[in-house]
Amino acid sequence: MTLGAFSTLREDAVVVGTPERPTSIGEKTVLGPRSLVMGARVGSLCDIGDGAILMPGVTLGDRCLVGEGTVLPPGMTVPDQSVVLGRPGQVLRMLSSEDLTHLQQRRGGDLSLPAAPLTPFSARDRAEDAPMGQLYAFRDRHPFVHPTATLFSSAEVSGDVVIGAGAIIGAGVKITGDLNGPVRIGARVQILENTVLHLQPDTMLVLDEGVVVGPGCVLHACNLGAGTVVEPGAILCEGSHLGKGCHVAAGSLVKARAVFPDYALVEGFPAAQVGTRTSPPEPPRWVLRPEDLPGLRRMG
Repeated sequence: MTLGAFSTLREDAVVVGTPERPTSIGEKTVLGPRSLVMGARVGSLCDIGDGAILMPGVTLGDRCLVGEGTVLPPGMTVPDQSVVLGRPGQVLRMLSSEDLTHLQQRRGGDLSLPAAPLTPFSARDRAEDAPMGQLYAFRDRHPFVHPTATLFSSAEVSGDVVIGAGAIIGAGVKITGDLNGPVRIGARVQILENTVLHLQPDTMLVLDEGVVVGPGCVLHACNLGAGTVVEPGAILCEGSHLGKGCHVAAGSLVKARAVFPDYALVEGFPAAQVGTRTSPPEPPRWVLRPEDLPGLRRMG
């Protein structure tokens, strides 16, 4: 991943790259709070709005404005000096003189790009005994984490939560199982950066084995069948139920008490079934592989 000079990632923004789709962000670009960039190329002097999602393969030119909550679908190419809005995103127009003035004001009146080269550095590997998440009891309710699960140190888990074998809980994830009910996370589940899981009164939240939840999602007291994939930035409301092998598109909103059958393709705001898979979804390229995280794995 490459982050250009003087670029800014604001609160809870997430940037993820893979060997197949590395992420690069140009210089003096600003990513708003809870924005998500997954395997995309972002130019210089761009403003990415709060909660916007750039999916793998997106190429965003220089001096672009991406509106709040916009979702750029996989492979989309956006030319320089574009204003992009919508779910899915569309080029609304080219930058106006007022837009350029806005970009300039946000950068202290200077739209020039720095000439200084990037300085490479290496991060020290984590020790095997590094902290494994923050676990909190709530009254007499304690989290249980299987010894083979992986929790990043900034993950927070509280109350009546069970995390199964081989699960991966990413950075900034918050899982709350306190007064309202239990949370059950099956084997080999992945919950990635800055996702939030919580409950409503007299409910429970269940993720069956092999579920993948992308960065920046919000899950309220829902039930996801085995092998379901939830793409980044989706919201699943209380009482919703998805069968096994479903696929929820990025930025979708699954309404309260919505029910979808096995292998449903779910998309929209609010979400609807737009198709049916003939087989379980393949793991996305942005999932984490346990073998890539030896320094974070709990030692049995």
